Amino acid sequence: MPHILIVEDETIIRSALRRLLERNQYQVSEAGSVQEAQERYSIPSFDLVLSDLRLPGAPGTELIGLAGGTPVLIMTSYASLRSAVDSMKLGAIDYIAKPFDHDEMLQAVARILRERQQARSAEPASASSAAERGEAPADAGGEIGIIGNCAAMQDLYGKIRKVAPTDSTVLIQGESGTGKELVARALHNLSKRAKAPLISVNCAAIPETLIESELFGHEKGAFTGATAGRAGLVEAADGGTLFLDEIGELPLEAQARLLRVLQEGEIRRVGAVQSQKVDVRLIAATHRDLKNLAKNGQFREDLYYRLHVISLRLPALREREDDVLEIARVFLARQCARMGREPLQFSTEALKAIRHYNWPGNVRELENAIERAVILCESPSIPLDLLGIDVELDDLLDNFVDELHPLPSASSASEPAENLSLEDYFQHFVLEHQDHMTETELARKLGISRKCLWERRQRLGIPRRKSGASADS
Repeated sequence: MPHILIVEDETIIRSALRRLLERNQYQVSEAGSVQEAQERYSIPSFDLVLSDLRLPGAPGTELIGLAGGTPVLIMTSYASLRSAVDSMKLGAIDYIAKPFDHDEMLQAVARILRERQQARSAEPASASSAAERGEAPADAGGEIGIIGNCAAMQDLYGKIRKVAPTDSTVLIQGESGTGKELVARALHNLSKRAKAPLISVNCAAIPETLIESELFGHEKGAFTGATAGRAGLVEAADGGTLFLDEIGELPLEAQARLLRVLQEGEIRRVGAVQSQKVDVRLIAATHRDLKNLAKNGQFREDLYYRLHVISLRLPALREREDDVLEIARVFLARQCARMGREPLQFSTEALKAIRHYNWPGNVRELENAIERAVILCESPSIPLDLLGIDVELDDLLDNFVDELHPLPSASSASEPAENLSLEDYFQHFVLEHQDHMTETELARKLGISRKCLWERRQRLGIPRRKSGASADS
């Protein structure tokens, strides 16, 4: 069981972190300061040190030198984000901004411990030669940190391994919720900049009036409220990687400044006269069509071609075959562990729905659906209705072929079932079985929710029987 040391002076945060980690099968010790940690423990004996940046007495970065090779994860507020970046330059393994999401913390801890274990057991020579040959390991996305083994993802993994060691600009394209930031992190972790900072910025989350200052910094007096000079996030990523998510939302003025970073390798703070050199690898992501935006004058065409050096497309979840079931099971195990519940499983109907649903919100929607189901589930098996999804009839063609019985009509022998439309199948099945099945049983057989069954009755004009077995109490 991994042993983690928490160094945090705020008792409430420290206790909450301890409970979170212990619920997820980690052994935890704690201290309120660097001095207390030194006096009570042998710091190098831990598998991971999780420390606040600002502590009474010595700062949390002091633990980096005391840890003797044990990774140190720094926690910091957004206001001191640049201090966290500085701490990484001093040797911290990573940083996490407060307030943090529990899942975000658990993922960071698991990733760091996994990477440490891999570093201990890896055989460098064989690993490097396999990478040079472009071979995928048995666990195709293992060292990349992405779940899934379908053909589209295997192709993506191969491209990531080829592109990561270079300094080329990468544009990641894909729908919202597909995991573009995971690809950016994989590119960074497999690059020669892996020990330098990865700075992630969501361009859509920063107000347009502040984005130039946030990205490029400003000088004192550059605008009202600029009481002191401040470095920007591009400058903070010097020597490392800058990930700009939703780059299609970047204002045109900021696009011009970013173009200079790519062309000349230099930035100029807002209000400054002199430029300064930066060494930054840029990874950008978007769910929008930048080429069309450039044609319409909403995105700089010269910046588009600068970004489009290497383009990686992340497939939507509906395009990833049976990966969706693998991802769902991983999310289910993670949510059960997070909430301290006994392991759950999906019902047969839920598995069919997960496999056939369109998932317009992609992986993010799937994760939210499973979290909701785990919270509400009162049995060892998660039923379909707790997922809160309505599977479209067109997506359940395989279900109908498997589940529907031959229609008892005189013409059935001469007319093959394949000539019937899906709505015909639905109508005949409901009319044939509603006398001896409840609505719940009908919905379960069709692999859809009761709500979806009711909506399709309304649309097709199929009345519901009010008596007999079909009337649910």
